[in-house]
Amino acid sequence: MDQPDHPAPAARPTPAAAGAARRPQPMGIDLPLGRDAAAVRRRIEAMEHVLERSFVIPGINRPVGLDAIVGLIPVAGDIITMAMGAYIVWEARNLDMPKWKLWRMAGNVAFDSVVGAVPVVGDAFDFLFRSNTRNLGIVRRHLDRHHPETRIIEQ
Repeated sequence: MDQPDHPAPAARPTPAAAGAARRPQPMGIDLPLGRDAAAVRRRIEAMEHVLERSFVIPGINRPVGLDAIVGLIPVAGDIITMAMGAYIVWEARNLDMPKWKLWRMAGNVAFDSVVGAVPVVGDAFDFLFRSNTRNLGIVRRHLDRHHPETRIIEQ
């Protein structure tokens, strides 16, 4: 008699595993790593959000991001935000966008960096000129035309 007297209990999820399924994930965890157009679009949108719209200034309800905040640090802040803006251009290159669009995006980042490096005036300029939002618009128009399956309906 090879059969046991009692059936084996069914595998039950552990309390930690059961709670993990219901627990909301922190923002940014679910960013895809692929090179497909939808994955690149989500990464670019996330970076633009961090750089341009992470926080809202109370009283005036104006969204600002790391571009304006880190740009307040002389020299190093401008270099850091330029590198983060260049990341968006690099991701756009993964979409096989035309070179003229990439150059236009790089020009937006360079213009923002050069003018943003001017003391006081550059900080006000960073608050008003959003090169990363402009670059996101270029990417979205390209994707809506050449990869319509990545289009997201915004509410």
